[in-house]
Amino acid sequence: MAFELPPLPYDYEALAPTIDGETMRFHHDKHHKAYTDKLNEGVAKDPALEGKTIEQILSTISSQPALVRNNGGGFWNHDFFWKIMGPNGGAPSGKLAEAIATYGGLDKLQDEFNNRGAGQFGSGWAWIVADASGALSVGSTPNQDNPLMDDVALKGTPILGNDVWEHAYYLTYRNDRAGYLKAWWNVVNWEEAGRRYEAALA
Repeated sequence: MAFELPPLPYDYEALAPTIDGETMRFHHDKHHKAYTDKLNEGVAKDPALEGKTIEQILSTISSQPALVRNNGGGFWNHDFFWKIMGPNGGAPSGKLAEAIATYGGLDKLQDEFNNRGAGQFGSGWAWIVADASGALSVGSTPNQDNPLMDDVALKGTPILGNDVWEHAYYLTYRNDRAGYLKAWWNVVNWEEAGRRYEAALA
């Protein structure tokens, strides 16, 4: 079965003013759809990929062509991205809050995350991941790479991730990537991040 473009879990305008509705429409309806279509094109060329989940494909991405790597990463990354954002904000709680305290506190985590995102040369993603023990780490990946890929240095379960491709922020923030990264915390879905963190411990 072909991969399908997942719907947004909220209205296009729900994250405004942090992320405006026009950006959401282009980002989801055009960019994410293009990754979905191109992923299906790549999978159709390799019968061995038929029926595999996107996570299974990413786990052996080093053996796949660029068409599958770039668009498989783009497909998964964006599905993750929509879900770990939301209009209600909030704050970390439960086991995730404890892990953040162990890391050095939320301010430290946010600063390091923002710095990795701002410092990512060209296009890419900033990530917070958890290892099997629950320890958090921060890093970035180029292009549409992510921590689920077998040949990426940053390993772990993604808890949060921010898209620092220009199409994610340019209509509102122009070339102010740092301003976008700072504002983005206003729309983090901490409930979903906490759920993903607890699932990583299971």
